Amino acid sequence: MLATPIYIICSPSPQVGKTLVARAMSEFLLLKNGTALSFDVNLKEPSLLDYLPNITETADVIDTYGKMQLMDPLIIHDRVPKVIDLGFHVFDEFFKMCEEIGFMKETARCYVAPIILFVAGADRISFRAYEMLRRRIPPASLVTVHNEFVLRGELPEVMDHERVIRISALPLFLKRYIDRLSFSFTGYLRDEKDWSTELHQWIRRNYSMFRDLDSNVTLRRSDRRRGTDIDSLRCTRAT
Repeated sequence: MLATPIYIICSPSPQVGKTLVARAMSEFLLLKNGTALSFDVNLKEPSLLDYLPNITETADVIDTYGKMQLMDPLIIHDRVPKVIDLGFHVFDEFFKMCEEIGFMKETARCYVAPIILFVAGADRISFRAYEMLRRRIPPASLVTVHNEFVLRGELPEVMDHERVIRISALPLFLKRYIDRLSFSFTGYLRDEKDWSTELHQWIRRNYSMFRDLDSNVTLRRSDRRRGTDIDSLRCTRAT
């Protein structure tokens, strides 16, 4: 049975390109599957909701109601891939909540596959957060994102393991171009017929990395057996 993927794009540090990665991943999943659902958990604008309003919902983890509104759709095996753009201001609270409710175990039981895409930074906060995730998240579910536009040079050694996605740096004028609210990665691929342009190659390369990651995620099976029929009904949306 194919798993329903959840991509949690996160960093405890601001201005590392987290929303850029969430935008690109959301557009890729929408192109690949014809459907996707994204959650915007941010304070600052522009945010994911501004770029992709048709597939994005706002969410928060400030109170119990907000946490339930965010987490309930995530444990449903409905084959709709999901993306969470997790603001740095709720990084600690979100993963504390995940540990308290046993989120990783619950999703495995429901044939849902969460993947943590940790956008690396060079500050101490980033190092401490990464070490925390390594203790709490299974290695197969933790992927480091090296955004070379923000983090120049080599990735810190502690984060440079085999599960790394490297987003190459664009020239500043192209970075400003893709930051426009009206810009669409998939739209550019469809409209720009010259495949040799730097931006065309950049988008295709990122989509190829996302495709490889998504193929590995969706084919993963839960190691745990299904529980009762009631559990199966709770984990799968009625059709």
